[in-house]
Amino acid sequence: MRTSSAARSFVSQYAKTTALVTVAGVGLFGLKKWIAGGVCNSKARLDGKTVLITGANTGIGKETAVDMARRGARVILACRDMEKANKAAEEVKKRSGNDSVIVRKLDLASLQSIRQLAKDVLASEERLDVLINNAGIMSCPKWKTEDGFEMQFGVNHLGHFLLTNCLLDLLKKSSPSRIVNVSSLAHERGQIYFDDINQDKDYQPWRSYAQSKLANVLFTRELANRLQGTGVTAYSLHPGVIHTELGRHFWPTVPLWKRVFYMPLVFFVKNPTEGAQTTIYCAVEESLQNESGLYYSDCAPKTAAPQGLDDEAAKKLWELSASMVGLM
Repeated sequence: MRTSSAARSFVSQYAKTTALVTVAGVGLFGLKKWIAGGVCNSKARLDGKTVLITGANTGIGKETAVDMARRGARVILACRDMEKANKAAEEVKKRSGNDSVIVRKLDLASLQSIRQLAKDVLASEERLDVLINNAGIMSCPKWKTEDGFEMQFGVNHLGHFLLTNCLLDLLKKSSPSRIVNVSSLAHERGQIYFDDINQDKDYQPWRSYAQSKLANVLFTRELANRLQGTGVTAYSLHPGVIHTELGRHFWPTVPLWKRVFYMPLVFFVKNPTEGAQTTIYCAVEESLQNESGLYYSDCAPKTAAPQGLDDEAAKKLWELSASMVGLM
């Protein structure tokens, strides 16, 4: 009798435990799916069109390239590290089944490199339908670009500002065409330090990163205003919190005890494929054809931070940027 009672108790406890684990598992899976965010469901084809993606040898840039190639586009991977870029190109070709994937050298920390890439593209390409300004650097030490700019502002904003302007005529010729600028939720904590744009007085890695991401949003806004009536539209976006190489300068600075705390949270961040969805959405979604200058997250329009909606600051930033890169 005791054995039978104990067995029933064990079975009951096992059933409760199994149910609890199942509910917890389903809950975690649901939370993971929610964090993964929106998915681009557009079936738009890009046959006969050309897409250029900066920083496409890794992370969301590479996943974006795979998607664009699957849609039939000619894809240009514009990257600094040619060895990694060539390996990425082979992977993109294999995964997409599209051999029209080429590599071009681009160092966004060098104005000369940017101008050379633009010159090469203008000489070799008959059209450019989508420009995706994806490359970036985050929370690095106080480094300078080849031309003396603070690295994060120089690469994340000024480099893409110059590249976009150098390719505008080709984008206009290929219209309707799109410019997609990968920004970040970090723009909400940013401000433009017009009196100390290179952060020489008091450099703080995260503050500089936030400034550069706010610059992406303001650049997109002013770009859209200047391109009205040309058939070229512009979009900025937050891709989400993603597990990529972007944090390679940040992670080593985190104390060990914090790393132990953060490690389990990695389960809940987006993978590169999930993180690329809003970029892809802005590049191909048909319903955005007549929209321009807006900010997106999780494949939907979102309201940018108040400082990202400041048209006067956007104009001032444009003028300053043009002066810094030699466009004035």
